[in-house]
Amino acid sequence: MSRPSDHYDAPASAGIVQPHLGFAGWLRWFWRQLTNMRTALFLLLLLAIAAVPGSLVPQRSSDPNGVTQYFADKPDLAPLLDTVQAFDVYSSAWFSAIYLLLFISLIGCVIPRTKHHYLALRAKPPRTPVRLSRLAGFTTRIAPAGTDAPAAVESARRLLKTSGYRAAVFENRGETSVSAERGYLRETGNLVFHFALVGILITVGFGGGFGFSGQRVLVEGQTFVNTLLAYDSFNPGRFFNDTSLTPYKLTLDNFDVTYEEKNLKAYGQPIDFTAEVTITPRGEAAEASQVKVNGPARTGGTDVYLLGNGYAPTLTVKDPNGVVVFTDSVPFLPQDANLTSLGVIKVPDGLAEQLGMIGFFYPTQATADSGAFFSSYPDLQYPLLTLNVYSGDLGLDAGVPTSVYSLDIDKMTQLTGGKTDVESIELKPGETRELPNGLGSVTFDDANPGAQNGDFSGSVLRFASFDIHHDPTQLWVLSFAVLALLGLLTSLFVPRRRVWVKAVPEQDGSLRLEYAGLARGEDPTLESAVSDLADRHTHLLLSSQSATPASEQK
Repeated sequence: MSRPSDHYDAPASAGIVQPHLGFAGWLRWFWRQLTNMRTALFLLLLLAIAAVPGSLVPQRSSDPNGVTQYFADKPDLAPLLDTVQAFDVYSSAWFSAIYLLLFISLIGCVIPRTKHHYLALRAKPPRTPVRLSRLAGFTTRIAPAGTDAPAAVESARRLLKTSGYRAAVFENRGETSVSAERGYLRETGNLVFHFALVGILITVGFGGGFGFSGQRVLVEGQTFVNTLLAYDSFNPGRFFNDTSLTPYKLTLDNFDVTYEEKNLKAYGQPIDFTAEVTITPRGEAAEASQVKVNGPARTGGTDVYLLGNGYAPTLTVKDPNGVVVFTDSVPFLPQDANLTSLGVIKVPDGLAEQLGMIGFFYPTQATADSGAFFSSYPDLQYPLLTLNVYSGDLGLDAGVPTSVYSLDIDKMTQLTGGKTDVESIELKPGETRELPNGLGSVTFDDANPGAQNGDFSGSVLRFASFDIHHDPTQLWVLSFAVLALLGLLTSLFVPRRRVWVKAVPEQDGSLRLEYAGLARGEDPTLESAVSDLADRHTHLLLSSQSATPASEQK
């Protein structure tokens, strides 16, 4: 074919000239890239990777005390991690950016596909191809004598309809055929899956802002009231309102731990933790409950989880005249698996000078070859408390918040232990020792004074750390997760296929029936399905012919 007279061939050296996109063109290109399904999958993978740091370092939203301890343990690394929001991963700018891009990408993918799917559901099945022999499972049958083409095709249409196909009859060049398709539920399931993902993103991203998470440490016998000021730490969502707190009381009655005592290789390992609590909603009767690991108590719209536990020795400090100036059950933080625990006691008033004590508690005290004490078993077999005493300014009058689990000794004078040539105070439950410099006395109170001599069970109170969590999105997330699972299973196991049945008259007067199918994607059962359709159809034709009176057959 000759070219037009005004055709111009650019020289080979000119290269390819790209069209100028402009601002709108670049926006359109960016939108197409963002709403590509491959981009959505990449963002989903990136979101999973971005969540990994949240499990490697403590988060302020769930473990603020852990973050404080991380700064104390790693003072050089912690500030660097804080600059990249590693302690606030799930509310960080970079995590939120990935989250929002994924949300936009999914919306941009799903809406056009939904429109296309809706139009496909309303459209007729495609016309029958001219040559069915090129398709999968092609097979032929000879219709029973006397069967006309319209009747054979109509019976095939009814058979396909009862099998869940959408069917339509076509006429082409004297050949009658039926075109049928099924499996649109596969695409429906796919869309349900993606809409469920969008629902989860919306629910977690925005609905979670109405929840909160708070922590509280309770010693056996203490009561927590669900008010904002009663929490040790509190992390509200963006839209939280303290008026939404449901009033109730929670009392820790007893904390029980079961240890392994039969398997020597795991001797002393905890088997079970059980916090026996009493919950009293406002205006209702008190009821007993339990909080176990992975077994929270539910009340007042909150889930009460068990986070940690330890011992809380009860100490009483008296002045030289025997007047009590301090008495409290102080939670000691476990330092190892055998619950060697560290605690701090601060006595700001009532003595000649402010007093601070750093204590180590050993549930089952033992002595190493070096002479150092350690705990050889986590239960109370031979409990011992040692105290190093410091006097001076506790730093409580400066108006700067200080941790109850730490003692700043820079401006204090050590009175016992260390290089003072004065031995540390050692106490067993029920014992009293004099404080140095005539400051008074300290007593390690026995919580179970009625026990027999040598039986220390129950002599030291235990504490439990609770996480009180309110998440109004739980039911929604569960619903969307179930929908996503059902949609995914549907999209995986429902085959998408088309089948055709064509009636072709032969020159000898007989009627040849042609059957074939076409699958969208892999469908290993397609050929057997076409063969089964042919067998059922011919059997149906034979049955209908035998049921027709002979006079009508003529």
